[in-house]
Amino acid sequence: MSSKTLIAAAAKPVILSILAGGESYGYQIIKRVRQTSGGTLEWSSSLLYPVLHRLEKEKLIQSRWKLSPKGRMRRTYRITEKGRTELSEEKERWLSVHYILLEFWKTAEA
Repeated sequence: MSSKTLIAAAAKPVILSILAGGESYGYQIIKRVRQTSGGTLEWSSSLLYPVLHRLEKEKLIQSRWKLSPKGRMRRTYRITEKGRTELSEEKERWLSVHYILLEFWKTAEA
């Protein structure tokens, strides 16, 4: 799996985690990913928006148009109850993979 593939696979739980903290819009999500990852993850709108659209189609998130403080219309996203359930399941899956990898790496170093 390439690092791009891994980043794409992580997009769903990352977005759901961000939205679990509150409503957000696209650029804000990209900025949060960059800040939280210390610049390691550099998402573009071409990566983000297809995932947002897919998550909305799956009813894991909802969007709405909202007036920004500067008077522009901005599409914001929020997590749904179904999305919260999915986030919990994603967290379990990713933690499981994480712990399994740790075990493999421990035996590889021994």
